[in-house]
Amino acid sequence: MKTTVVIPNYNGKKYLADCLSSLERAEKERPAVIVVDNGSQDASAQEAKEAFPWIRLICFPENRGFDAAVNEGIRESRTPYVFLLNNDTKVRPGCISALEARMEREKELFSVSARMVDMRNPEIMDGAGDLYSALGWAYAIGKGKPAAYYGKPRKLFSACAGAAIYRKSALELTGDFDVSHFAYLEDVDIGYRARILGFSNAYEPSAVVLHAGSATSGSRYNEFKVFYSARNNVYLIYKNMPPLQILLNAPLLLAGFAVKTLFFLKKGYGGTYVKGLCEGIRLCREPASRARRVRFKGKNLGNYIRIQMELWVNMFRRV
Repeated sequence: MKTTVVIPNYNGKKYLADCLSSLERAEKERPAVIVVDNGSQDASAQEAKEAFPWIRLICFPENRGFDAAVNEGIRESRTPYVFLLNNDTKVRPGCISALEARMEREKELFSVSARMVDMRNPEIMDGAGDLYSALGWAYAIGKGKPAAYYGKPRKLFSACAGAAIYRKSALELTGDFDVSHFAYLEDVDIGYRARILGFSNAYEPSAVVLHAGSATSGSRYNEFKVFYSARNNVYLIYKNMPPLQILLNAPLLLAGFAVKTLFFLKKGYGGTYVKGLCEGIRLCREPASRARRVRFKGKNLGNYIRIQMELWVNMFRRV
């Protein structure tokens, strides 16, 4: 195959073996698989290596986050495409070949998101990629809705890196996943950078992945997720929007942050959300963050205009 599967793992004892078993059966030709372990304490990585000796295992001594893990896997891959896959997933037969075929047909694609469905109830969507709006809101397309409604291919703002294929030659142009994110919105960030360069992102419904995710934890919200999502959203805007675009969107962004603050106050996470916003502002002031900011180039003006139009439209899309 032309694809290497990269799986970041952190204490994935409950899921990792099932994920690897599904990959073993998914295609006529078994794909190359790299598991990058983030300092797990549950022996999940070592047990996986013993049960599946054909995988390549890379171990970090500590948890360096999603981004550092997938970057290492991408660097170690030797194929034109990399398929990033969460450890709490099962891949349906033909998934990787369907994603690979889509990339082969459409050379302008940076990434393609798989059809992620609820592992406990595959009739319900977990996600079909992401949209992003001028309110500063990222939307997981289809989450919690009937999977039957999402049977057609479509273009996206960005793929969901929980189950998405990426063109490695394009990653060399966009740069790595940004380790400053640690977790959450890093896939929107890298998809945004690809869009600025003129690439596009898509959804492929014939590539199906079962995902445990929050369906197992029982909650879509927790302090870790709320904090890092708020923090990283501020950083995402600062990093990818030129100053004039930030000024243009400022009223909508402020309104979006205000609505989210009220929403999380009702959920009991208002203080955590505001703390995340403040930390995001602090992050933007760091020298390393300023160095990572995407510099405006006149040759990309048309791409910025197309992105801005999409940001406005996405405020009204029902996903």
